Amino acid sequence: MGSQVQVTGELHDYMVAHGTPLDEIASELVAETLQLGDDSEMLTTADQAGLLTTLTRLTSAKRAVEIGTFTGFSALAIARGLPDDGQLICLDASDEWTAIGRKYWERAGVDGKIELRIGDGHELAAELDGSFDLAFVDADKPGYIDYFEKLVPLIRPNGILLFDNTLAGGRVIDADGPEDRKEFNARIAADDRVDVTILGIGDGLTLVRKK
Repeated sequence: MGSQVQVTGELHDYMVAHGTPLDEIASELVAETLQLGDDSEMLTTADQAGLLTTLTRLTSAKRAVEIGTFTGFSALAIARGLPDDGQLICLDASDEWTAIGRKYWERAGVDGKIELRIGDGHELAAELDGSFDLAFVDADKPGYIDYFEKLVPLIRPNGILLFDNTLAGGRVIDADGPEDRKEFNARIAADDRVDVTILGIGDGLTLVRKK
C-alpha cells in the first residue's frame, strides 16, 4: 500500500488555497460565524464546502436535504451546486443561527432554492417525502443512525449521503473514543444497501452511495 500524507495545519491551508477559493459572500459568512466563539467549531470547513458544491454538481442533483444547518455555510455551498429550479430543504433547531445564513443566502441569490424548516431534526426528518439526490447530515451525533435509516429510503439509486465529524478528530480508534461515532461507522459499513467511504477531510466526512 502507498504511503499516507499527514495533513498538518500548514498543508491543509495549502490545500484550501489551491482549491476553488471562497468568494466574498462565503468568506464574510465564515467571518461572522467565527465571531460566535466556541460555537463556531460547528462550522463546516472550507474544503468541505468546496466538495459539497462539486458533489452536488457531479451528481446533477436537483433535490437535496440538509440536517443541521447552523449558520448556513454548507447550505450555501450545496445550493450553489443546484440548478436554478433545484431545491434544498434545511432542517435545524435554531432560528437564531439560521437567521445568519438567511442573509447570505439572499445576497448570493440562492434563497429561492432553500426551504428552511425549524424544529426537532428527527421529527422533521420523519416528515420528509419524495425522492432526494443528495443529503448532508451535520447534526446530533448520537442520532446519526436514526437519520441514516430515515434518509436511505428517500435517496434515489446512485444518490449520495454525507455525514460530518465521523472520525471525531481521530478519536474513533481510541478505546475511550466516542461510542456514537464508532457504532455509526460500523453500522453503515455493514449495510448492503450502500457503498461507504470515509474521507479524511475536516473532522472526518463519510461519503455514502445508495446502490
